[in-house]
Amino acid sequence: MRREQATTSGGTELGRYLRTRRARLNPAEAGFEAQPGRRRIPGLRREELATLAGISIDYYTRLEQGRETRPSPSVVDSLARALHLEQEEHEHLRSLALIAARGPAGQQPAPSRSVRPGVELLLESLRPNPAYVVSRTNDVLACNPGGLRLLPGMEDWPAGKRNITRYAFLHPAARDLFADDWHNQIRGGMAQLRVLAGTEPDAPDLARLVDELLLKSPEFARMWDRYEVRVRAHGNKIFHHPEAGTLTLGFQAMELEGTPGHRLLTFCAGRGTTDHDGLVLLDMAAQQGGAGLRKPRAGYDDTAPSAL
Repeated sequence: MRREQATTSGGTELGRYLRTRRARLNPAEAGFEAQPGRRRIPGLRREELATLAGISIDYYTRLEQGRETRPSPSVVDSLARALHLEQEEHEHLRSLALIAARGPAGQQPAPSRSVRPGVELLLESLRPNPAYVVSRTNDVLACNPGGLRLLPGMEDWPAGKRNITRYAFLHPAARDLFADDWHNQIRGGMAQLRVLAGTEPDAPDLARLVDELLLKSPEFARMWDRYEVRVRAHGNKIFHHPEAGTLTLGFQAMELEGTPGHRLLTFCAGRGTTDHDGLVLLDMAAQQGGAGLRKPRAGYDDTAPSAL
């Protein structure tokens, strides 16, 4: 990916991740007293983190710089404790360490974009609840009528351009839709891409999307550099929808067995609530507009300027 190639001189994804996690730690909270003068860098110094982890400063420096790529499991766990990593972050660090030790995996087969007929029937059965099948990079591979209607303006994009993360950053309607808490609303999708970048950094589908968003969205670039990897598989989101009004919807994201990289993403509300009434309205509006099950088939040139 162009951004990381341009902003790093060598190194590994493991080293870059360690550097960003070190930079976010407060020295006082880690037990280090304030020293006279100002720190030149945010967070902990390398020697401070090495002390907390019980390893030498030379060894830790080589890890960050990518000159050491085979940390033992005990060293990885010690670093995770010293960095105050949460469970998902700890697991990500372990994955990065394994990948660094293994070296480049070579070109992997392109993931399937075909949605099984049984899954298409499932999408229909979930109506009026909006539901999608998304790829590992959040491409919309299929959705029911309410799914497309929930994201205003996405139906105007070419089928191959429909991507939930692209929509959040590049479509002008997204800001109004997620007005209450735009940054927190989109962090889960960012984290999904970051995890993939750690495990398959050379994946062509990921590189195309990330390079496009780095080029077109300064906010994406800032958030990308934070290396957030805490994926939200469930929770609530608030939508300020131009047709259905304000909706508070629960969401679930589930891996689809048998099709690697495919996830089922659903939004729902309890029957008898105004939120559920809003979903019924969206489903009916989509029907009246001629929307059936939406399964993108057309191609999309990711190098073309965004049609906003």
